[in-house]
Amino acid sequence: MVGTPNRDRQAERREATHAEILSVAWDVAEEHGIAGLTLREVAVRIGMKPPSLYSHFDSKNAIYDAMFEQAWTQYAAIVDDVATDLPPNPRQALRVLAETFFDFATAHAPRHQLMSQRVVPGFEPSASAYGPAVQVLDQFQSRLRSLGVDDPAGVDLVTALIGGLVNQQIANDPGGSRWRDLLPRAINMYADEVGLARREPRRSP
Repeated sequence: MVGTPNRDRQAERREATHAEILSVAWDVAEEHGIAGLTLREVAVRIGMKPPSLYSHFDSKNAIYDAMFEQAWTQYAAIVDDVATDLPPNPRQALRVLAETFFDFATAHAPRHQLMSQRVVPGFEPSASAYGPAVQVLDQFQSRLRSLGVDDPAGVDLVTALIGGLVNQQIANDPGGSRWRDLLPRAINMYADEVGLARREPRRSP
């Protein structure tokens, strides 16, 4: 007797096509900017007729939505891994978190623009796509509290500080390190402002 198949090959093929479409969409965005993405260009590169693409994504904003969710999900996995082994010193720990986001953001400018800027007219991520971004921010706030930053404005200040350096790096020194090199000084200035300890407190014998 033939057993019941435990694989849904049609679903697997559809998932693979879905992943290919997103991969090609990122390639197009890298070449033409995130706002320069077109369904026709994506379809041509895959070897698919544009109308067939609509069986996977019903609009360009639907592709943006999937790309947005994918980007924040990828970053969430990276920062979760980094956060398992943060230095005990609060300033050093915050610097590691800042460098992690900075490096992820500057590695692909179109991805950062989609994640953190409003450069695509008319695009708003759906609630489900926005979920990983909310999760990242909630966990970052929790990590800041564990380091000693309880003021909500302190969260806004450090995210604006890191984001500003990212934007300067992408705009003025893409592929370089001019603004990344400023991260240690920027984090120390921020740490002075919010009162983070400079070193680990001495432990009792």
